[in-house]
Order: sequence, then structure tokens, then C-alpha cells
Amino acid sequence: MSYGPDIRDAVRRGAYYVDKILKGVKPSELPVEQVSEVQLIIDLRVARELGIKVPKELLFRADRVIR
Repeated sequence: MSYGPDIRDAVRRGAYYVDKILKGVKPSELPVEQVSEVQLIIDLRVARELGIKVPKELLFRADRVIR
């Protein structure tokens, strides 16, 4: 199970910063951003291997379930 930032969004935001820097903006002038979206990903294969039963309520809340 993983609860953290959306990696695709983080890479996209990083590319935005690189673009700005390459266009001449000083890194110190760029604003600091925090993660705005997090995802819950559950890997049921690993849970089965470890003998962990994941509650259905948690599965319904997950953004992605790996079966």
C-alpha cells in the first residue's frame, strides 16, 4: 500500500520549472510548491503473499488497486 504524491503530476511540475529556468528565470525567483494531490495505491498481490486481508472500505477509497 502506498499513499503519496501523484508521480506523473510531480514530473510535469518539474518540467515546468526546468522550462522556466532554461528561459532565464532565476531559480530563487520561482515559488515553492507543495503537492496538491495524493494517491492511495493498494497491491493485492503482495497483500495476499503476506496474508493480509484488506478491508473492502479501503479498496473503495483507493485510487488504484493492483490485482
